[in-house]
Amino acid sequence: MKIISFGDIHEDTSNLIKIKPELETADVIVLSGDLTNCHGKAETKKVLDAVKKYNKHLLVQYGNMDIPEVDRYLSAEGINLHGNGYLFGDVAIFGCGGSSPTPFHTPSEISEADIGRFLTHGFNKVQGATWKIMICHTPPKDTATDIIRNGMHVGSQTVRDFVLKHKPHVCITGHIHESRARDTVGDTIILNAGMFRDGWYAEVIIDKGQISAALKSVA
Repeated sequence: MKIISFGDIHEDTSNLIKIKPELETADVIVLSGDLTNCHGKAETKKVLDAVKKYNKHLLVQYGNMDIPEVDRYLSAEGINLHGNGYLFGDVAIFGCGGSSPTPFHTPSEISEADIGRFLTHGFNKVQGATWKIMICHTPPKDTATDIIRNGMHVGSQTVRDFVLKHKPHVCITGHIHESRARDTVGDTIILNAGMFRDGWYAEVIIDKGQISAALKSVA
């Protein structure tokens, strides 16, 4: 199984054409949050339609820069990852969108308690799967994926604790644009591809009883 994931799109889908072969051969495309710039259904639909030109198999969640209407729209479309989980044979994908509180009061911030609740709800739907892929817009705290420009770690302790407890094989995150990185928490691979317009995405491949997860460049 091949999963291609990217996020922090912010309405800029110009790089899609550069990964056309990867998109077309993926089993599922996962959009990890921040589809828009504080916009709703109309702008989200434009992003989804752009991706669907290459692959119609999507799972999507809103980010903190998407208004709550986006979360409802994705649920109506039957592709919402937020607080949800999906099974593809022995592979599970579950997620939590929005973000933990920020100083900027962005449109879709949720509490640490809610992050734990949504992650648990999604995980409980798929916990029997062999392989587990967690998609969380907010990165786990104290990793290479949650560092802002002044060097502070601003990720979620709840996300970190969840990863350590439930041990998903991969956690794909985003939110902190300047913190594109690969790290580990326990045995879990953590990937933050940064902003999609900067030319990076994540690829997870599960084949012959093995899993690989890496950051990839559109160049």
